Amino acid sequence: MSKKRIILGNYQIDALKHLGSALESKSYEVLMANSGPDVLELFDENLPDLVVLDTSLPEKGGVEVLKIIKEKAPNLPVMIVAGQVSTNAAIETMKLGAYDYITQPFDIPKILEIIKTAMSSQVMNKSIAINPAVMSDEIYDTDTIIGNSREMMEIYKMIGQVAQSDAPVLIQGESGTGKELIARAIYHHSLRKNKPFLAVNCAAIPEQLLESELFGHEKGSFTGALSKKIGKFEQCHSGTVFLDEIGDMSLSAQSKVLRVLQDQVFERVGGQDSIKVDVRVIAATNKSLVQAVKEGQFRVDLFYRLKVISFYLPSLRERPEDIPLLADYFLLKYRHKLKKIINGISHQALMILSQYHWPGNIRELENVIQSAIVLCKGDVILPEHLPIGDMTQSSKQRISTSGADVEDFALMFEEIISPIMDQMAKSNEENWAAQLTDGMEKALLKLTLQRVNGNQVKASKLLGISRNTLRSKIEKFGL
Repeated sequence: MSKKRIILGNYQIDALKHLGSALESKSYEVLMANSGPDVLELFDENLPDLVVLDTSLPEKGGVEVLKIIKEKAPNLPVMIVAGQVSTNAAIETMKLGAYDYITQPFDIPKILEIIKTAMSSQVMNKSIAINPAVMSDEIYDTDTIIGNSREMMEIYKMIGQVAQSDAPVLIQGESGTGKELIARAIYHHSLRKNKPFLAVNCAAIPEQLLESELFGHEKGSFTGALSKKIGKFEQCHSGTVFLDEIGDMSLSAQSKVLRVLQDQVFERVGGQDSIKVDVRVIAATNKSLVQAVKEGQFRVDLFYRLKVISFYLPSLRERPEDIPLLADYFLLKYRHKLKKIINGISHQALMILSQYHWPGNIRELENVIQSAIVLCKGDVILPEHLPIGDMTQSSKQRISTSGADVEDFALMFEEIISPIMDQMAKSNEENWAAQLTDGMEKALLKLTLQRVNGNQVKASKLLGISRNTLRSKIEKFGL
């Protein structure tokens, strides 16, 4: 195996001479230069694996040489050594693509470790986790749905089945799972794809203004209504309206949406004339509408109208095999926007990403990758670039279901239940075992039904019980 080659300039500085000796003792090939032109000549002739530059290089300074090297070899790690601390110089050299900015005096063992990491980045670059189908600069800002897990394949099939229908669609799933992307995919594959698509976030608009936003209003219908306004349903005639977070909609607005679904008719706020529209409605929520119906916060007739076609969008932790694909996609998107040359994610970093529990789902992963790109000094994202402090610890604590047995699950539930039991014991609760058992059974039933989109045949198979038993339990727990 050939030695790794490192160029050092300026060898007249004692600190760099000592570093050169330490590198040679670690079996690196060290090439010394004493001026900017000498460094560039060595660079052109020897194809180094790493360059260390002193800012005070004669004839051409270290920063100027850095610019030239980065133009020729954008991915090559280049470290800058400065005689004193300068905030502006540090910022500028990092902006130019320096791998690190080090001030004298420096600790030789620490520098050796940094160089080793930089070299590892170069090696990883040859086996980075890039999905060629995703990594195209043409798609970084599109409404692309990423994922090839079994769960997402089922979603894709459903989109194909329902897109060309005009039936209402309800998309359920946690925040950050990409519900609007699914809505847009249904629209783009529908017969209405050349007609308007308008999205309304029902949770983001005050209750008193939401009806005006959806249905419009007449001039003078309320304080501030200085002119007539055309609402989203009217604007979207012959198209598709996406009602995001519909679980936060007021009962008054719900009744009007129900009428649109039933009769395709509504009146503007303060108006008397009925307006006829042809609109397809796609709705989404991160809430349990079944629970909202029980609590009187959501109309049961609207719930069943919307639920003609129902999607359950899995959380990111339910499809961990899609995390590398999504990470690669966001890497492309933000390296393009942030104008940074980063070619991939190390396998160690990917392992942490894949084992993290992602409470914020895809939106959180997107933010993590964006932050990692900003923090990354080289051309490969490493574990230390991941901005979530407890990410590594969380991945260690997470239980893998692969090969898990009864004892593994028992230990997991012990951790969850133990503090609850302590509280019950202190309050002298009676019959707590039955309450806990029923609560866990209800949660298991509910989650299973959600993941199979209410298909009782699939649910009974997954739970290992008959359909009659499943029905009786659904009735028992009000599911």
